[in-house]
Amino acid sequence: MISMPWAIYNRPSIQLGSLKAYVETNSEFSAHCFHPYLDIAAALGTDLYTTISDSSWAGEAVFSALLFEEKYPEAEKLFNKSLKKSAASASDRPVFEKTVKAVEEVCNRWLAETDWSSFQLVGVSVCFNQLLASLYISRKISNLAGSPPIVFGGSSCAGELGKSLLATFPWIDFVVDGEGEASLVDLLEYLTNQTGKLPDCIYSKAPVATSPLSQEITDLNALPTPDFDHYFKQLRITFPDSPFSPILPVEFSRGCWWNKCTFCNLNLQWHNYRAKNAEKMLSELSTLCKRFQCLDFTFCDNALPVGESKRFFDTMAQVEPDIRFFAEIRGTTSYESLLAFRKGGLDTIQVGIESLSTSLLTRMKKGVTTIENLAIMKHAMAAGIRLEGNLIVEFPGSTEQEVAETAENIAYVLPFHPLSAAAFFLGHGSPVACNPQEFGISAQLTHSKNKSLFPDSVLHTMTLLSSEYRGDRSKQKILWQPVRKKIEKWQEFHKLREDGQPPALRYRDGGNFIIIRQELADAPPLRHKLTGLSRQIYIFCSEIRTLDEIKKQFNSSKDSAILAFIDQLCQKRLMFREHSRVLSLAIRQRK
Repeated sequence: MISMPWAIYNRPSIQLGSLKAYVETNSEFSAHCFHPYLDIAAALGTDLYTTISDSSWAGEAVFSALLFEEKYPEAEKLFNKSLKKSAASASDRPVFEKTVKAVEEVCNRWLAETDWSSFQLVGVSVCFNQLLASLYISRKISNLAGSPPIVFGGSSCAGELGKSLLATFPWIDFVVDGEGEASLVDLLEYLTNQTGKLPDCIYSKAPVATSPLSQEITDLNALPTPDFDHYFKQLRITFPDSPFSPILPVEFSRGCWWNKCTFCNLNLQWHNYRAKNAEKMLSELSTLCKRFQCLDFTFCDNALPVGESKRFFDTMAQVEPDIRFFAEIRGTTSYESLLAFRKGGLDTIQVGIESLSTSLLTRMKKGVTTIENLAIMKHAMAAGIRLEGNLIVEFPGSTEQEVAETAENIAYVLPFHPLSAAAFFLGHGSPVACNPQEFGISAQLTHSKNKSLFPDSVLHTMTLLSSEYRGDRSKQKILWQPVRKKIEKWQEFHKLREDGQPPALRYRDGGNFIIIRQELADAPPLRHKLTGLSRQIYIFCSEIRTLDEIKKQFNSSKDSAILAFIDQLCQKRLMFREHSRVLSLAIRQRK
């Protein structure tokens, strides 16, 4: 089994590790895992490899030039354009010709070192940024004498995506749609015995008898712990000086328990949301930690299971090893849960913020409002957790009012860790793509960058993950420019602050007064003092409160005076109000 660039080099493939463990636990077959991206990272240097892997189009361009010689000039232009922002000047950008040549030499050397005829099947895991690399290496393998059949699987092979790969590229013999564990065992047994039927989620080049059997694992607790032995064996050879500590991927769940976001196509390969229990996850983590002597883990889940993850982190808080985690969580997670997660080792999270306009969030079906997004950004920082996320710009149908609201609300989130601008893309299978008229889309078109990567004859029969569309794209691009500029200034503000500094908006409590320090982007810091009732209201609104709750809590005060106080602090960006709900933004700075 093979995982190609541009997978993250300091992380073994969770797909290969899970498949290997399952195959060897549930059959008589053995599996060997190859991670050629380690060799390519060593040849290019890890900095350059990371630069290219961070830009999906640049990475695909390298292998487009190798797979389709006629596309070399266009691929080179796309490569240079994609990396333009990552280099201070043109002279700092990697040279395309040199990069392509180095990658080709590594691949040829790696292929020559292996006796491919000794394998019964070659499986290629195809996820984001791996399509052209996987097509290239699989074609090279198919041309070798005595090469075995080739099967593709992974998130980029779901449904019509996989069927189109099989129809377009003659060297692919099978494609697995969905989870691969049970399907891979069935395929191996079918190839060994040449009898029986294949599940209908396995697409075959040659006609075969199929049966509509579900191949999705119902109970994830029954899965064996992923086997990363081959990654670490290769790592010791390729990077003998151990210049970095690997981060181990783990999965608590599959699918997404929310699964309503209109722009999302991350769950095409899943039919249902399933999760392991906390005990299983703790056992798996303990095994991986001891076996590979790693202390950094990343959850691959689209959304952690709410109840079981709390039990997991509560237990981890009682464990001695200094283990750190990254996870993607929902924006509705409470401050108390974030504190518990942090005590259990969760130090970085990705949250689907996506927008700071509630009407736009509603159209995206995020299930949160702007004030709730502000709350989790604040609470994550207060809990000592780094929050990463995106603001989607150029969403089809965005109004001038929604864009203006987003731009205005960036001023309120200035103290918190900055988000990144992510241009909307039309993802295959997403609700927007399935209901285009609802979002003002009149036609779906082949992405212009894919036209630079694939010959027209190939594009004619392919279904790809992203498309362009006919609608209001040009209008949206212009409309969102002010927001992009504000995001850049937001990022610059935090770049100028030293690591480890206290929050840019913070307060200290004196018992009957508080002192708030507010750092600004283009002005000296401000100092605010709140005493008596003002202090009490501000602290009471550390969590989102409704106006009715505030009035009830401070019923001896005039409603007009309370509203005037709240509005005054909102104007100063010390509080945020959305309709009848209010949130104080400063974070308490304790001793």
